[in-house]
Amino acid sequence: MSAELDLDSHSLRVVDAIAEHGSITAAADALGYSQPAISQHLKRLDQRIGMPVVERVGRGVRLTEAGLVLARHARPVIRALDAAAGELAELTGLRSGRVRLAAFPSASPTIVPRLLAAMAARHPGINISYIEAEPPEAVSAVREGKADLALTFSYPGDRVDPHTESAHGLRAEALSREEMMLVLPAGHEYASSETVDVAALSAEAWIAGCPRCRGHLLELCDAGGFTPRIGYETDNFLAVMSMVAAGLGVAMLPTLAIESVGTPAGVVVRPTSNRNHRTIHVVTTPGATHVPAIAATLRVLEELTASPADHSASAN
Repeated sequence: MSAELDLDSHSLRVVDAIAEHGSITAAADALGYSQPAISQHLKRLDQRIGMPVVERVGRGVRLTEAGLVLARHARPVIRALDAAAGELAELTGLRSGRVRLAAFPSASPTIVPRLLAAMAARHPGINISYIEAEPPEAVSAVREGKADLALTFSYPGDRVDPHTESAHGLRAEALSREEMMLVLPAGHEYASSETVDVAALSAEAWIAGCPRCRGHLLELCDAGGFTPRIGYETDNFLAVMSMVAAGLGVAMLPTLAIESVGTPAGVVVRPTSNRNHRTIHVVTTPGATHVPAIAATLRVLEELTASPADHSASAN
């Protein structure tokens, strides 16, 4: 019977989309088709393989055993086909191609728009989609085939570095170093200092950010011999700046976060005395660079993030 089966790539993409999104309607939206078109395609697929691929459950659907078999094999086949299509695109001068990008929040208003603009200017035929995700989720997206490139970050000595266990078997490349900056009220006693020792701020209230950044702050303060008194927690960079300006505490932010919102009146930004930093990485699958559209995106990304001084904020 296997010799009679005629599985096409579109069928595999349909089944894969249903497995990922959980419904025919959501799969149709993801693939850019109408719901009736996907339903008709599934009927034809059922006839070709001699068994149903989906079954009704209440108001929704779920994959049958046959559907699960197809879904399990679909992802690597789709990857291989996309890689082949990408290499063929190279022969036509990169006039087409698709790249799925994931990146951390402070890259969204900074690195990502510059990358998208540069790619649109150099390779207008390459379609880039984007999702925002913290490093662990972005690495998982690459591993699960939901993203082709993931922009991530890690801290020196990070206990939960996403580029060790979680990225095992993937390709992680360090792009640049981004300095971490202390954010102080303009009237603070260290506001005019060239650099500030984190230990000197042991008595201050702190405004903490995302879980990984908060974890890094705790480790940094622990190395300085104290536990920070965290008064407020928010992932909103503008809110952090506003709270510092209001005298509610001090904070530590990466340079890209400061670049994304600017430095408002009543706030000064100072580097730490040990020039604390984090490293920006790009994570891909090992064979991704053989896909021309991904390779072209990587080249532009490396150009945009390369800087003799890396990412450092001016101390205003």
